[in-house]
Amino acid sequence: MNMEEKVLKANDIPMGYAMCFNDGCADKDKCMHYQAMLLTSADRYKGQAVFPTAWQSGECRCYREKKLVKKAWGFRGLYKNVDRRDRTAARQSVSSYFGRGNGQYYRAHHGEILLSPKQQEDILRIVSQFGPLDGIKFDRYTTDWDFE
Repeated sequence: MNMEEKVLKANDIPMGYAMCFNDGCADKDKCMHYQAMLLTSADRYKGQAVFPTAWQSGECRCYREKKLVKKAWGFRGLYKNVDRRDRTAARQSVSSYFGRGNGQYYRAHHGEILLSPKQQEDILRIVSQFGPLDGIKFDRYTTDWDFE
């Protein structure tokens, strides 16, 4: 699916996503921060913003290209190539990637939250320390907007 087939909508924008109000930016039509501002009603402007100081030496250091990426849901088969004696350590390593507690880990594991391409890469890198990645896939994939 390409950008022409999927339309960016206000409800796609994550809560607290930084918005840009720089009408003079040459890249505004391709930047997620500016597009987020266009889709957000004025009474809902709150949270982070991209300041004019982000524009330096002819480019914006906060620029985020408006593009679709392949995100993943769930990873029940993630440890299938990990030796049984190493599975606990592998799970703990992946769990620690999500921070303190197990809430985010279990939500990601069971497909309740989308994983960005970077998160997928990071998780696979961790698992690769415990076994080969041959045939390892996330449970399902979807095409979604890249806000990271």
